[in-house]
Amino acid sequence: MSLIPKINKLFSKKKSNDIIGVSLQSNSLSYCYRPVNTSPDCQKITEPNLSHSITTLADRVNGKGLCHIVLSSSQYQIVQVDKPKVPDTEINAALKWQVKDLVPFKPDNMVVDYFDAPQLSMNVEKINVVCADLTELKSIVEDMGDKQLDIASITTVEFAFSQLIPESELAILLVCQHANEDLLILIIKQGRIFFQRRIRGLSQISQKTEEELTMGSIDMLSLEIQRSTDYFERQLKQAPIKEVQVIIPMASEAFLVRKISENTNVPVNLLSMPEGFEQYRDFPGAVGASMLPNTAVAI
Repeated sequence: MSLIPKINKLFSKKKSNDIIGVSLQSNSLSYCYRPVNTSPDCQKITEPNLSHSITTLADRVNGKGLCHIVLSSSQYQIVQVDKPKVPDTEINAALKWQVKDLVPFKPDNMVVDYFDAPQLSMNVEKINVVCADLTELKSIVEDMGDKQLDIASITTVEFAFSQLIPESELAILLVCQHANEDLLILIIKQGRIFFQRRIRGLSQISQKTEEELTMGSIDMLSLEIQRSTDYFERQLKQAPIKEVQVIIPMASEAFLVRKISENTNVPVNLLSMPEGFEQYRDFPGAVGASMLPNTAVAI
């Protein structure tokens, strides 16, 4: 899923085949640079503002690369609504007015896209609507363009993380986190996101010691996993979850997985990073972004 459906060519220069997954956070930028025929490299950039971070990024990749940008959770919102009964070409325009009271963005300064939601009723078709601030996205595109970096897609944390799960007929529940943001639970099956939910109150879980984790955080997370599993199996009427996987870059990650497994009746394991990226476990959003399809997008 790309937040914006298509883009006109921003530059006339020959496009590079190098891929760059760019993961935006509240006070930093992480990237995964995948040059053609060369080993990948992941790094974090902390600058006073995003524009300075993009300048540093361009310098490090020699001003070339096809960029997949992952927005931070503060830059977008996802809401589920009934699918408008209008032609497909008019859906995005209709959605702006349908969700205007549900999101903090004004309709005349809002970018929307959507992805299908699992159906609970044969009579009502639901969709998940992704909304973002148009002015903010334009600023990002302009900064990237000024540095001659081509944009392949602009997407969300949910879709970046989903790229880390190999396509399977079995449902996998993924517990993951974008640095210093709310914990995220995804249920992925057949390469599709069937369920996504943010868990409030655990944004600092990666900073906790093992002792602190046992003082409520593990029980809270275990309960949310159970609630998500129940919804998927009972409300969506799907086959049971076969495995829980965890990717939360933190010192006590293995301890966390072990403790969650004690509260869960399905296997709980650390997510295995894709081959060649094992050493970049601290950069899951950027790595996932670098694996997104090269779908063009537009502001």
